[in-house]
Amino acid sequence: MESNIINSYMNLTLSDNAYKHIGNLLEQHNKKYVRLEVKGGGCAGFEYEWSFESEEGYTRDDVLIDDRLLVHKVNELYLTGIEIDYDSEIFGSTFKFNNPQAKSQCGCGTSFSI
Repeated sequence: MESNIINSYMNLTLSDNAYKHIGNLLEQHNKKYVRLEVKGGGCAGFEYEWSFESEEGYTRDDVLIDDRLLVHKVNELYLTGIEIDYDSEIFGSTFKFNNPQAKSQCGCGTSFSI
């Protein structure tokens, strides 16, 4: 992972690639923020879910990371210490999650168990 951007509240780390890709997505979709949440589901029990958020969607219970990524405080338990990278490949680009809270992950890397 390249040099990182860290939010001290949750010790959440974005790689430079993830930071740049999120910025590109925001520009393409004309949105202010990207939101990362953890929801029940996926083959391992929990899964990461991304969505776009307007400025009006930012609440006092959100943690704003580098003026582009929103994480609601309720997700702190699941995302503390996580490192997020973005891998750009010709046949399949994806976000990669290195989550120290996860006891196991599914093969695709988008769901995990605690």
